[in-house]
Amino acid sequence: MAHIELNNDDPGITGLLRYRPETGRALSELAEVLLRGDNTLSRGERELIASYVSTLNECRFCAGSHSAFAAAQLPEGMELVSAVCAAPDTAPISEKLRALLRVAAAVQRGGGSVTADDVAAARKAGADDVEIHDTVLIAAAFCMFNRYVDGLGTSVPADPAVYERRAAQIVEHGYR
Repeated sequence: MAHIELNNDDPGITGLLRYRPETGRALSELAEVLLRGDNTLSRGERELIASYVSTLNECRFCAGSHSAFAAAQLPEGMELVSAVCAAPDTAPISEKLRALLRVAAAVQRGGGSVTADDVAAARKAGADDVEIHDTVLIAAAFCMFNRYVDGLGTSVPADPAVYERRAAQIVEHGYR
């Protein structure tokens, strides 16, 4: 049960967005732009960054949700998502994505943890400035989303099918 009365039974951030629609709209729009807007990183790759940061933050709801959302949009599915979240340095991903995940992990530790060397390594691996920018913003936003969800003690479904059903909705309709 959440720390406050949400007046709905929706789990995780979904219940919070419904509780305060005026802030929920802004947060949903941010997620839409970051995870589904025009970008050279695929939607699946961006969801994977969100999943990885949420896993690092130990936010079970967001990690479960965005792992399912990434898996639904990546040809390799949940097998790849699990490999990345467990050990991105050995997961079968591109060097560019691996370098961007290192940047995301640095953001998760604290914005000041991102170094010029991290950015140079991402560039060397083929990332452009927009991809680096968006990786940092996705990681920062998910630190906020994770703390929002966990800070209010929202409910976390144990059944992975809940996240898979929501993934189908997100893939088709987005976050708005």
